[in-house]
Amino acid sequence: MTAQNAGIIGMGHAYPEGILTNADLEKMVDTNDEWITTRTGIRQRHKAAANEYTSQFGTKAALQAIERAGIKPTDIDIIICATTTPDQIMPSTGALIQAQIGATNAAGMDVFAACSGFLYGITMVESMIRTGQIRYALVIGAEILTKYVDYTDRGTCVIFGDGAGAAVLGPVPEGKGILATKIKSDGRYEEQLYCPGGGTKLGITHDSIDNRDNFFKMKGNELFKVAVRSMADISAEMIEKAGYTVDDIDLVVPHQANQRITDAVASRLGVPEEKVYSNIAEMGNTSSASIPIALDECIESGKVKEGSLVLLTAFGGGVTWGGTVIRF
Repeated sequence: MTAQNAGIIGMGHAYPEGILTNADLEKMVDTNDEWITTRTGIRQRHKAAANEYTSQFGTKAALQAIERAGIKPTDIDIIICATTTPDQIMPSTGALIQAQIGATNAAGMDVFAACSGFLYGITMVESMIRTGQIRYALVIGAEILTKYVDYTDRGTCVIFGDGAGAAVLGPVPEGKGILATKIKSDGRYEEQLYCPGGGTKLGITHDSIDNRDNFFKMKGNELFKVAVRSMADISAEMIEKAGYTVDDIDLVVPHQANQRITDAVASRLGVPEEKVYSNIAEMGNTSSASIPIALDECIESGKVKEGSLVLLTAFGGGVTWGGTVIRF
Protein backbone atom coordinates (compact mmCIF):
# COMPACT_ATOMS: atom_id res chain seq x y z
CA MET A 1 0.00 0.00 0.00
CA THR A 2 1.34 3.44 -0.95
CA ALA A 3 2.02 5.76 1.99
CA GLN A 4 -0.14 8.89 2.09
CA ASN A 5 0.28 12.14 3.95
CA ALA A 6 -2.04 12.92 6.83
CA GLY A 7 -3.31 16.43 7.35
CA ILE A 8 -5.97 18.49 9.11
CA ILE A 9 -9.03 18.81 6.86
CA GLY A 10 -11.49 20.44 9.26
CA MET A 11 -11.46 22.13 12.67
CA GLY A 12 -13.87 23.44 15.28
CA HIS A 13 -13.88 24.86 18.79
CA ALA A 14 -16.28 25.68 21.61
CA TYR A 15 -16.18 27.11 25.10
CA PRO A 16 -18.56 28.05 27.93
CA GLU A 17 -20.38 31.38 27.86
CA GLY A 18 -19.31 32.09 31.43
CA ILE A 19 -16.30 34.40 31.83
CA LEU A 20 -14.09 34.92 34.87
CA THR A 21 -12.17 38.19 34.67
CA ASN A 22 -9.15 39.32 36.65
CA ALA A 23 -11.47 41.76 38.42
CA ASP A 24 -13.60 38.80 39.51
CA LEU A 25 -10.54 37.02 40.87
CA GLU A 26 -9.55 40.09 42.88
CA LYS A 27 -12.70 39.48 44.96
CA MET A 28 -11.84 35.80 45.52
CA VAL A 29 -8.11 35.68 46.26
CA ASP A 30 -5.24 38.01 47.16
CA THR A 31 -4.34 39.20 43.65
CA ASN A 32 -4.91 42.05 41.20
CA ASP A 33 -5.13 42.64 37.47
CA GLU A 34 -1.60 44.02 37.17
CA TRP A 35 -0.08 41.06 39.05
CA ILE A 36 -1.89 38.54 36.82
CA THR A 37 -1.27 40.24 33.45
CA THR A 38 2.39 40.97 34.19
CA ARG A 39 3.13 37.35 35.10
CA THR A 40 0.82 35.50 32.70
CA GLY A 41 -0.63 37.83 30.06
CA ILE A 42 -4.14 36.65 31.00
CA ARG A 43 -7.03 39.10 31.39
CA GLN A 44 -9.97 36.69 31.43
CA ARG A 45 -10.79 33.01 31.02
CA HIS A 46 -13.98 31.07 30.17
CA LYS A 47 -15.52 29.18 33.08
CA ALA A 48 -18.03 26.36 32.89
CA ALA A 49 -21.21 26.43 34.94
CA ALA A 50 -21.77 23.82 37.64
CA ASN A 51 -23.95 21.72 35.30
CA GLU A 52 -21.55 21.85 32.33
CA TYR A 53 -18.95 19.17 31.62
CA THR A 54 -16.11 18.28 29.27
CA SER A 55 -17.82 16.11 26.67
CA GLN A 56 -20.46 18.78 25.97
CA PHE A 57 -17.85 21.16 24.57
CA GLY A 58 -15.82 18.37 22.96
CA THR A 59 -18.98 17.32 21.10
CA LYS A 60 -19.71 20.86 19.87
CA ALA A 61 -16.15 21.30 18.60
CA ALA A 62 -16.18 17.83 17.01
CA LEU A 63 -19.43 18.37 15.08
CA GLN A 64 -18.14 21.68 13.73
CA ALA A 65 -14.86 20.06 12.62
CA ILE A 66 -16.69 17.18 10.91
CA GLU A 67 -19.00 19.56 9.06
CA ARG A 68 -16.08 21.67 7.86
CA ALA A 69 -14.21 18.54 6.75
CA GLY A 70 -17.17 17.64 4.54
CA ILE A 71 -17.57 14.12 5.92
CA LYS A 72 -20.13 12.30 8.07
CA PRO A 73 -19.67 11.15 11.69
CA THR A 74 -19.94 7.56 10.45
CA ASP A 75 -16.83 8.13 8.29
CA ILE A 76 -14.66 8.57 11.39
CA ASP A 77 -12.44 5.55 12.16
CA ILE A 78 -11.01 6.69 15.51
CA ILE A 79 -11.70 9.38 18.09
CA ILE A 80 -8.94 10.46 20.44
CA CYS A 81 -9.94 12.88 23.17
CA ALA A 82 -7.03 14.53 24.94
CA THR A 83 -8.16 15.59 28.39
CA THR A 84 -7.03 15.76 32.01
CA THR A 85 -10.58 16.55 33.15
CA PRO A 86 -12.79 13.70 31.90
CA ASP A 87 -16.51 13.54 32.54
CA GLN A 88 -15.89 10.51 34.74
CA ILE A 89 -13.29 7.80 35.42
CA MET A 90 -14.91 5.50 32.86
CA PRO A 91 -16.02 5.16 30.18
CA SER A 92 -13.59 7.45 28.37
CA THR A 93 -14.69 10.90 27.28
CA GLY A 94 -13.77 9.85 23.74
CA ALA A 95 -16.33 7.05 23.92
CA LEU A 96 -18.96 9.42 25.31
CA ILE A 97 -18.34 11.91 22.51
CA GLN A 98 -18.53 9.06 19.99
CA ALA A 99 -22.06 8.32 21.18
CA GLN A 100 -23.07 11.99 21.23
CA ILE A 101 -22.00 12.61 17.62
CA GLY A 102 -23.15 9.27 16.21
CA ALA A 103 -19.72 8.07 15.07
CA THR A 104 -20.86 4.46 15.18
CA ASN A 105 -17.92 3.08 13.17
CA ALA A 106 -15.20 4.66 15.31
CA ALA A 107 -13.07 3.51 18.21
CA GLY A 108 -13.14 6.05 21.04
CA MET A 109 -10.45 6.62 23.65
CA ASP A 110 -8.73 9.25 25.79
CA VAL A 111 -5.13 10.43 25.89
CA PHE A 112 -3.85 11.73 29.21
CA ALA A 113 -0.87 13.99 28.42
CA ALA A 114 -2.01 17.29 29.94
CA CYS A 115 -1.28 20.36 27.79
CA SER A 116 0.56 18.29 25.14
CA GLY A 117 -2.41 15.97 24.66
CA PHE A 118 -3.59 17.34 21.31
CA LEU A 119 -0.12 16.88 19.78
CA TYR A 120 0.04 13.38 21.26
CA GLY A 121 -3.27 12.61 19.56
CA ILE A 122 -2.37 13.90 16.10
CA THR A 123 1.03 12.20 16.29
CA MET A 124 -0.66 8.87 17.02
CA VAL A 125 -3.21 9.09 14.21
CA GLU A 126 -0.75 10.50 11.64
CA SER A 127 1.03 7.17 11.33
CA MET A 128 -2.28 5.28 11.19
CA ILE A 129 -3.46 7.41 8.25
CA ARG A 130 -0.07 7.36 6.54
CA THR A 131 0.06 3.56 6.60
CA GLY A 132 -3.55 3.15 5.47
CA GLN A 133 -4.76 1.55 8.71
CA ILE A 134 -7.47 4.22 8.96
CA ARG A 135 -8.77 7.00 6.71
CA TYR A 136 -10.30 9.62 9.01
CA ALA A 137 -9.48 10.48 12.61
CA LEU A 138 -11.05 12.94 15.02
CA VAL A 139 -8.65 14.41 17.59
CA ILE A 140 -10.14 16.54 20.35
CA GLY A 141 -8.62 18.57 23.16
CA ALA A 142 -11.29 19.29 25.77
CA GLU A 143 -11.00 20.56 29.33
CA ILE A 144 -13.06 21.90 32.22
CA LEU A 145 -10.04 22.91 34.29
CA THR A 146 -11.81 25.40 36.53
CA LYS A 147 -13.37 22.52 38.49
CA TYR A 148 -9.88 21.40 39.52
CA VAL A 149 -8.60 24.84 40.47
CA ASP A 150 -7.88 25.80 44.07
CA TYR A 151 -9.30 29.31 44.45
CA THR A 152 -7.18 29.88 47.57
CA ASP A 153 -3.96 29.45 45.54
CA ARG A 154 -3.31 32.60 43.54
CA GLY A 155 -0.40 30.96 41.70
CA THR A 156 -2.69 28.53 39.86
CA CYS A 157 -6.27 29.80 40.03
CA VAL A 158 -5.52 32.79 37.79
CA ILE A 159 -4.16 30.64 34.96
CA PHE A 160 -6.67 28.03 33.87
CA GLY A 161 -9.78 28.27 31.69
CA ASP A 162 -12.26 25.94 29.98
CA GLY A 163 -12.90 25.02 26.35
CA ALA A 164 -12.49 22.47 23.57
CA GLY A 165 -10.99 22.27 20.10
CA ALA A 166 -11.19 19.50 17.52
CA ALA A 167 -9.56 18.48 14.26
CA VAL A 168 -10.49 15.95 11.61
CA LEU A 169 -7.42 14.41 10.00
CA GLY A 170 -7.40 12.51 6.74
CA PRO A 171 -5.35 11.87 3.59
CA VAL A 172 -3.95 14.98 1.86
CA PRO A 173 -1.82 15.47 -1.29
CA GLU A 174 1.92 14.93 -1.23
CA GLY A 175 3.83 17.87 0.20
CA LYS A 176 0.94 18.86 2.47
CA GLY A 177 -0.20 17.82 5.93
CA ILE A 178 1.99 16.72 8.83
CA LEU A 179 5.59 16.87 7.64
CA ALA A 180 7.25 16.15 10.99
CA THR A 181 5.94 15.40 14.47
CA LYS A 182 7.36 14.14 17.76
CA ILE A 183 6.20 13.73 21.36
CA LYS A 184 8.23 13.24 24.53
CA SER A 185 7.87 13.01 28.31
CA ASP A 186 9.98 12.98 31.47
CA GLY A 187 8.21 11.72 34.58
CA ARG A 188 11.09 12.80 36.82
CA TYR A 189 9.51 16.26 36.79
CA GLU A 190 6.07 15.04 37.91
CA GLU A 191 5.74 17.45 40.83
CA GLN A 192 6.28 20.58 38.75
CA LEU A 193 2.63 20.42 37.67
CA TYR A 194 0.38 17.73 39.14
CA CYS A 195 -2.84 16.80 40.89
CA PRO A 196 -1.99 14.16 43.51
CA GLY A 197 -5.48 13.26 44.75
CA GLY A 198 -8.30 11.26 43.23
CA GLY A 199 -6.25 8.30 42.00
CA THR A 200 -5.33 4.97 43.59
CA LYS A 201 -2.32 6.43 45.42
CA LEU A 202 -4.17 8.87 47.70
CA GLY A 203 -7.74 8.09 46.75
CA ILE A 204 -10.64 10.34 47.68
CA THR A 205 -10.57 10.50 51.46
CA HIS A 206 -11.36 13.06 54.13
CA ASP A 207 -7.61 13.65 54.48
CA SER A 208 -7.00 14.19 50.75
CA ILE A 209 -9.94 16.60 50.56
CA ASP A 210 -8.84 18.49 53.68
CA ASN A 211 -5.30 18.73 52.24
CA ARG A 212 -6.73 20.05 48.94
CA ASP A 213 -4.95 17.22 47.10
CA ASN A 214 -7.67 17.08 44.44
CA PHE A 215 -6.63 20.45 43.00
CA PHE A 216 -3.83 21.37 40.59
CA LYS A 217 -0.44 22.22 42.11
CA MET A 218 2.43 23.89 40.29
CA LYS A 219 6.02 24.99 40.79
CA GLY A 220 5.96 27.84 38.33
CA ASN A 221 9.58 29.04 38.34
CA GLU A 222 11.03 25.56 37.84
CA LEU A 223 8.40 24.72 35.21
CA PHE A 224 9.24 27.84 33.19
CA LYS A 225 12.86 26.80 32.55
CA VAL A 226 12.05 23.23 31.53
CA ALA A 227 9.12 24.32 29.36
CA VAL A 228 11.07 26.90 27.37
CA ARG A 229 14.02 24.60 26.74
CA SER A 230 11.87 21.59 25.82
CA MET A 231 9.51 23.46 23.46
CA ALA A 232 12.30 25.34 21.70
CA ASP A 233 14.50 22.28 21.24
CA ILE A 234 11.80 19.98 19.86
CA SER A 235 10.52 22.78 17.59
CA ALA A 236 13.97 23.32 16.07
CA GLU A 237 14.33 19.56 15.63
CA MET A 238 10.98 19.20 13.82
CA ILE A 239 11.61 22.20 11.55
CA GLU A 240 14.91 20.65 10.48
CA LYS A 241 13.33 17.20 10.07
CA ALA A 242 10.66 18.70 7.81
CA GLY A 243 13.44 20.15 5.63
CA TYR A 244 12.91 23.81 6.46
CA THR A 245 14.46 26.62 8.46
CA VAL A 246 12.89 28.87 11.09
CA ASP A 247 12.59 31.63 8.49
CA ASP A 248 10.34 29.37 6.38
CA ILE A 249 7.73 29.07 9.14
CA ASP A 250 4.70 31.28 8.45
CA LEU A 251 3.11 30.96 11.90
CA VAL A 252 3.86 29.42 15.29
CA VAL A 253 0.85 28.27 17.31
CA PRO A 254 2.15 27.31 20.75
CA HIS A 255 0.31 25.92 23.73
CA GLN A 256 -1.09 28.96 25.50
CA ALA A 257 0.50 28.35 28.89
CA ASN A 258 1.80 31.75 29.83
CA GLN A 259 2.73 34.74 27.66
CA ARG A 260 6.22 34.85 29.14
CA ILE A 261 6.83 31.22 28.15
CA THR A 262 5.56 31.92 24.62
CA ASP A 263 7.82 34.97 24.30
CA ALA A 264 10.85 33.09 25.63
CA VAL A 265 10.32 30.13 23.25
CA ALA A 266 9.98 32.48 20.27
CA SER A 267 13.13 34.36 21.29
CA ARG A 268 15.11 31.14 21.70
CA LEU A 269 13.98 29.94 18.25
CA GLY A 270 14.55 33.33 16.62
CA VAL A 271 10.92 33.73 15.50
CA PRO A 272 9.64 37.34 15.27
CA GLU A 273 6.69 38.30 17.47
CA GLU A 274 4.36 38.86 14.50
CA LYS A 275 4.71 35.19 13.52
CA VAL A 276 3.58 33.87 16.93
CA TYR A 277 -0.14 33.53 17.69
CA SER A 278 -1.47 34.25 21.16
CA ASN A 279 -5.01 34.23 22.54
CA ILE A 280 -4.04 33.72 26.17
CA ALA A 281 -5.33 37.16 27.21
CA GLU A 282 -8.90 36.09 26.40
CA MET A 283 -8.79 32.32 26.94
CA GLY A 284 -6.23 31.65 29.66
CA ASN A 285 -4.55 28.24 29.73
CA THR A 286 -7.00 25.60 28.46
CA SER A 287 -4.42 22.77 28.55
CA SER A 288 -5.00 20.22 25.76
CA ALA A 289 -7.66 22.46 24.18
CA SER A 290 -5.39 25.48 23.73
CA ILE A 291 -3.66 24.53 20.47
CA PRO A 292 -6.77 23.37 18.58
CA ILE A 293 -8.74 26.42 19.75
CA ALA A 294 -5.93 28.77 18.72
CA LEU A 295 -5.30 27.00 15.41
CA ASP A 296 -8.98 27.09 14.49
CA GLU A 297 -9.08 30.81 15.28
CA CYS A 298 -6.11 31.28 12.93
CA ILE A 299 -7.90 29.38 10.15
CA GLU A 300 -11.12 31.38 10.67
CA SER A 301 -9.26 34.72 10.58
CA GLY A 302 -7.14 33.82 7.54
CA LYS A 303 -3.83 33.79 9.41
CA VAL A 304 -3.54 30.16 8.30
CA LYS A 305 -4.51 29.53 4.69
CA GLU A 306 -3.71 27.25 1.76
CA GLY A 307 0.06 26.74 1.65
CA SER A 308 0.81 28.06 5.15
CA LEU A 309 3.69 26.32 6.96
CA VAL A 310 2.75 26.12 10.64
CA LEU A 311 4.66 25.02 13.74
CA LEU A 312 2.71 23.66 16.71
CA THR A 313 4.50 23.14 20.01
CA ALA A 314 3.32 22.25 23.50
CA PHE A 315 4.46 21.49 27.04
CA GLY A 316 2.47 20.17 29.97
CA GLY A 317 2.30 18.21 33.18
CA GLY A 318 4.06 14.87 33.27
CA VAL A 319 6.10 16.55 32.08
CA THR A 320 5.18 16.12 28.43
CA TRP A 321 6.05 18.08 25.31
CA GLY A 322 5.83 17.90 21.54
CA GLY A 323 6.36 19.63 18.22
CA THR A 324 4.60 19.34 14.86
CA VAL A 325 5.19 20.99 11.49
CA ILE A 326 2.19 21.12 9.13
CA ARG A 327 1.74 22.41 5.58
CA PHE A 328 -1.87 23.49 4.99
